[in-house]
Amino acid sequence: MGKKERQCQPCTACCDGWVQMVINGVDVYPGHPCPHSTGSGCDDYENRPEDPCHFFQCGWIIENSPLPEWMQPENAKVIVLFNKFQWRNLPVDLAVPVGKRIPPRALDWMKQFSRENGRPFVYTEQIKEKGIYQKEQQVYGFGPQEFQKELLDRQQAGERLW
Repeated sequence: MGKKERQCQPCTACCDGWVQMVINGVDVYPGHPCPHSTGSGCDDYENRPEDPCHFFQCGWIIENSPLPEWMQPENAKVIVLFNKFQWRNLPVDLAVPVGKRIPPRALDWMKQFSRENGRPFVYTEQIKEKGIYQKEQQVYGFGPQEFQKELLDRQQAGERLW
């Protein structure tokens, strides 16, 4: 018997704004959830947009996900997006906190996965000012020194990273 297919619900972390996106012209980011999010699902799921909703690839629910059961975003407080972009023909994964920062257990799992699989990754931390999450995030890289340097250079040049 194979692994049972994982379901999003009851997790709504992506819809709650932890992943920055635009839904039908509305900016969604920490503190500004999708206008269709009820906190337990989508109030217009059947009519959700192709991009980003249909195309969203949460690393926890993708087929054959390497993420352990405990890494469901609402539990582990991290959303993992595999192969978000490429660096020197290597897939680069993205880890986004569900909250201010990724908890140590989840970040340690990501670092070990990166080392074992030769996959650099990028992770973010939310910036809060006067108790309010900002749209801007602090971005970190994990992997080879050259990867981290190129990431920093691109950030400093104001380039979009993904």
